[in-house]
Amino acid sequence: MVDPMLALNMLAQRAPKSGELNIPVGTIVLIIVGIVCLLLLALIGKVFNLWLQAFWSRAGVKMHDLIGMWFRKVDARAIVLSKIRAVKAGLLDITTNDLETHYLAGGRVQNVISSLIAADRARIDMTFKTACAIDLAGRDVLEAVHTSVNPKVIDCPNPASGKHAIEAVAKDGIQLKAKARVTVRTNIERLVGGATEETIIARVGEGIVTSIGSAETYKVVLENPDVISKRVLEKGLDAGTAFEILSIDIADVDVGINVGAQLQADQAEADKRRFQAEAEKRAAMARAREAEMTALVEENRAKVVEAEATVPLAIAEAFRNGNLGIMDYYRIKNIQADTSMRSAIGGEGKPSEQKKP
Repeated sequence: MVDPMLALNMLAQRAPKSGELNIPVGTIVLIIVGIVCLLLLALIGKVFNLWLQAFWSRAGVKMHDLIGMWFRKVDARAIVLSKIRAVKAGLLDITTNDLETHYLAGGRVQNVISSLIAADRARIDMTFKTACAIDLAGRDVLEAVHTSVNPKVIDCPNPASGKHAIEAVAKDGIQLKAKARVTVRTNIERLVGGATEETIIARVGEGIVTSIGSAETYKVVLENPDVISKRVLEKGLDAGTAFEILSIDIADVDVGINVGAQLQADQAEADKRRFQAEAEKRAAMARAREAEMTALVEENRAKVVEAEATVPLAIAEAFRNGNLGIMDYYRIKNIQADTSMRSAIGGEGKPSEQKKP
């Protein structure tokens, strides 16, 4: 494609200088007009097929609109095809400017038109602005319309999270493992700014845990699993989300471990260890007290031995001072011998050997 400004510069450079051959101004103007006409013909030839297609489809796309799209770097083919589909589907209130504006905003024009056609056939009230807002918000508006027409089922918990069941404990301490399937459809009015599927799964899981936890026994839940779904539905878990919950079905309920008995066993084991620690503490204190008393006895025995060692010295002193005679000494030895014999007979010790004076 030839740039008009470049052509004018080339002509200006080739213009004769003073003293050379002069070219009439009219010829220069005719050349410029010819170049512009060639450019216009080239642009028209580039978009002529799209214009002709839109003309025969009565889509109302004008030639200057297509040329403007080329200058604005807009995918004219996507705009024209989308406008043709909208006109053929009876969506006459959508203009070419609306489609081009949404394209320049980064939206998916063809996806929006497909969703509007699907919504119109399904008798769902959704405007073009609403569809554009949903698309620009990052949501798949076509999938939302399909989900609104054909509700989908969400597994709770989500198998992709690694959990295969929701675990809860009844009042009697028995654990139950439940699986639920939630049927939802898209709420178009709350799709922008509404919570996603993860919120639905979290709320349903919380409701199941609460319902099982409020049951008196696990048998009540096993007999009537529909009690769980009724209680969960009554809480209005779809508030503030982009979905409307149609039903909550309990797919499976299994009996788990006896959590109450396990907790009691753990508590008993903890009490046992505590009592054992206290008993060991008392035994250690008793052993320490026994060791103290043994040491005290040995200390007193040492004092007795020390006191007994002074008796012979006192007897010798009495002999020297004349306060003790030989007969008195023999009587003392006889008394000691009798005492030792009685002690031996009583099992308290062995009779000591009599020493000659």
